Amino acid sequence: MNSTDPIADMLTRVRNAHHAGAEIVEMEHSKVKAEIARVLKREGFIKDYVVEGGSKKKVLRLYLKYTEDHEPVIRGLKRQSKPGLRVYAEAKKMPKVLGGMGVAIVTTPLGLMSGKEAVKRGVGGEIICTVW
Repeated sequence: MNSTDPIADMLTRVRNAHHAGAEIVEMEHSKVKAEIARVLKREGFIKDYVVEGGSKKKVLRLYLKYTEDHEPVIRGLKRQSKPGLRVYAEAKKMPKVLGGMGVAIVTTPLGLMSGKEAVKRGVGGEIICTVW
């Protein structure tokens, strides 16, 4: 199924899987989705991710992370920059999510990275989403 905003679809799938208590969520693969998953793993929001399938149909599988009390590690996901309204930020004006407890995922000239990493490298870019 084609979506006008595949990143928002990815975030919705993760949100719905957490509400259902699922351990794994699958979606169509794209390079951007795989990079978002890489940042989520590096920041400790998911256990792992894998890309499976042949050259035509690849699937991105995320392994979700829960606390010992079976509460989701990801408390919230919000799409910031949308196809109809792009949101950009300079390195100096990068938003802090929950006072630093969450993370902004930013696409920069150096690739996709967390907002914290973008500030360290001194680059700005498009704020894809925020996770807390």
